[in-house]
Amino acid sequence: MTIPTDHPRYRSLIVRERLAEYVREGIVSPEGLVAHGRGEAFDYMIGERTTDGALLAEKTAAAMLRSAQHPVISVNGNTAALAAFEIARLQEVSGAIVEVNLFHRTEERVRKITHLLESNGVTVLSGKAERIIPLSHDRALSYPEGTGKADVILVPLEDGDRCEALRKMGKTVIAIDLNPLSRTARMASLTIVDEVTRALPCITGFLGTLREPEVTELSRAPDNNYFLKEAMKEMNRRLAHALD
Repeated sequence: MTIPTDHPRYRSLIVRERLAEYVREGIVSPEGLVAHGRGEAFDYMIGERTTDGALLAEKTAAAMLRSAQHPVISVNGNTAALAAFEIARLQEVSGAIVEVNLFHRTEERVRKITHLLESNGVTVLSGKAERIIPLSHDRALSYPEGTGKADVILVPLEDGDRCEALRKMGKTVIAIDLNPLSRTARMASLTIVDEVTRALPCITGFLGTLREPEVTELSRAPDNNYFLKEAMKEMNRRLAHALD
């Protein structure tokens, strides 16, 4: 499909086309398209932009990654399809381990997603995945040298039950989730209510500019409810003025 560059929804349509192609290639699951559409609806409600609250959350996430002993970025199919390049830049600056974790898991999908990430410059943890997380489905499968050792885990576009399980394991979880009401958003240690391709470059940028006093201050037990409330206030404000 040829999408004219002057179309008012050009970027959104390009992303949809890319995701549909990745479904055909076996990188994104069909269910992932549903998840993307749900997130896009919430993005409309914040004006498809990084809000002040989200920017502070991204700065806080950078401080938490900087202070981590063993940071990990957990990547699913949608995240790889949308933001492989952005993950590479964040890994370069943060030194975080990147591992692939999937709900609809097959070894073929893992290989394809790994290849996509590596072709964009990501170093992906490999080896034999083990049932490290106490879940009955395949998102329990992770790597001892990745999630197994992690103290801080960045989980863009995460499943809520896995986020909850990681917290119960004592992990600090940073989520990127456009829905501030989701279980992931509510269970995370810190939730960034922003679109993933906007959020990741912001975190990367802050990692390069934060000074140590800021790292110490920001990484101290962030109030996640504050960030969720700020996102909901922004959505309510925009809805209230939508027809003005």
